[in-house]
Amino acid sequence: MKFAKLTLVWLLFASVLHAENWPQFRGMNASGRTDGNNIPESWNIESKENILWSTEIPGVGHSSPIVWGDRIFLTTAIGYESNWHDDSVEHTWKMFSIDSKTGKILWEQTAYKGFPRAKRHEKSSQANSTPVTDGKYVAAIMGSEGIYVYDFDGKLVWKKDLGLLNPGLASDNTSQWGYASSPIIYKNMLIIQLDRHENSFLAAFKVADGKEIWRTPRTDELPSWSSPTIYNAKNHTEILTNGQFFRGYDVQNGKEIWRFKDAAEVKQPTPLVEGDTFYFAGGYPRGRPFYALRAGGTGDISLKEGESKNDFLVWKIEKGGPYTPTQIVYKGYLYSVQNNGVLTSYDVQTGEKKYETKLDGDFSASPVASDDNLFFTSEDGVISVVKAGPEFKLVSKIDMDTPCYATPAIANRVMYIRTLDTLFAIGKKDSNQ
Repeated sequence: MKFAKLTLVWLLFASVLHAENWPQFRGMNASGRTDGNNIPESWNIESKENILWSTEIPGVGHSSPIVWGDRIFLTTAIGYESNWHDDSVEHTWKMFSIDSKTGKILWEQTAYKGFPRAKRHEKSSQANSTPVTDGKYVAAIMGSEGIYVYDFDGKLVWKKDLGLLNPGLASDNTSQWGYASSPIIYKNMLIIQLDRHENSFLAAFKVADGKEIWRTPRTDELPSWSSPTIYNAKNHTEILTNGQFFRGYDVQNGKEIWRFKDAAEVKQPTPLVEGDTFYFAGGYPRGRPFYALRAGGTGDISLKEGESKNDFLVWKIEKGGPYTPTQIVYKGYLYSVQNNGVLTSYDVQTGEKKYETKLDGDFSASPVASDDNLFFTSEDGVISVVKAGPEFKLVSKIDMDTPCYATPAIANRVMYIRTLDTLFAIGKKDSNQ
C-alpha cells in the first residue's frame, strides 16, 4: 500500500511537471503526451472560440514549438521570394522567443543569412528540426547552416558548423530531402543524431559552451530523419536511435550497447520508451513492420535467420507501420497513423489490434495526447480529436484553414499549433490566466 501511495504521488507530480513544460520534439522524452491540461475538444478559427491568441510567423518551418514556463521557442527559414520550394534564393534562419500568455514576440535572432547549402524534399522546409531547452539554454539545428545555442535573453552562446546535412535516398547520393532530426538535452549534454550520405555520427556537446564530449561514427548507417530518445535504466542511461539498426548507446561515452537489425532506408519516426519497452517503426516501402523490444540487451540482439522471436522481441506487427509520423503510447494503447491517414490502435502489451479506421487527409505531423483525447494533425490543417480507448470514437474535427506539417505542443493548459504561417494558442478562456 505504501508503494502504491508513493507511486500515485509521483504520477501526480509528473503530470504537473509535464503540464508546465514541453522542452523538445513531442515533449518530455518525445512521449507526445501530458495530462492535467483541460484542452478543449473543439475550437473555431473564424469565431475565435477557444482561440487564446494567434501570431503570424514569417517564413516557412516544419519545426514544432517548444515551451518552458512562459516562453515559447520556434525556428523558421525566411526566403526572399514567395516560392516555398525555391532553394536558389537567399534565406534567413531565425529563432523566435514568444510570450506564451499573449503571443507577443519577445525577441528574434538571425542565426544565419545566405543561400541554402542543401536542397530539400517538396514537402520539407529549411527549418525542420525542433529546438530543445533545459530552462537556461535553447538549442536548434538550422540544417546545414549549423547548431545555434542561445540563452533565454536571446544572446548567442555558441554555434557550430556541422557541414553539409544532406540526407536523401540511400541509393542516390545526389538526393537531398532536408535535415529533420531534432536535438535533445540530457543533463549537461546536447545530443545530436546526424545520419547523412557520408560521415554520419552521434555526438554529445556541453550545452553551456559547445565543447565536444564524445562522438561516435555511424558509418554503417543509412540517411535518416529520426531524433534520438533517452532511456533511463536502473544502473545506466541509454540513447536510443532509429535507422537500419535500432540501437542503444551509453550516454556517458557514446559506446554502442546493443543493436537490432531492421534493414530499411528512410527511417523517420522517433523511438518510443514505455517503461522498459522500446517501440520502433518506419522505413521504406511504406507500411513496413514495427516492433516492441525489451530493454536489457547487449551486443547484436537481431533476429537470426529463420527466427521469428527471441528474448528481446516483445512483439512484431508485420505490416502497417507509420512512415513519417511517430507513434504514441497512451493509457495502455499504441496508436499509429500512416501518411495516408489510416489510424490503427493496438494493445501496447501484446500488439493485439483493437481497431483500424481512416482519418481525413495525409499526415506528416505526429499525434499528441492529453486528458483522454488524441490529436491528429493533417497536412491540410484538419485536426481530428479522437477519444483514447480500445474502440474508435471521433470527438471532433477542426479545420485550421491552412496547411500544417508541425507537431503541436501542450503546456500550461494550452495547446500550441503551428500552421504554415501562424502559431495558434488553443485553450479555454481561463486557461491562460
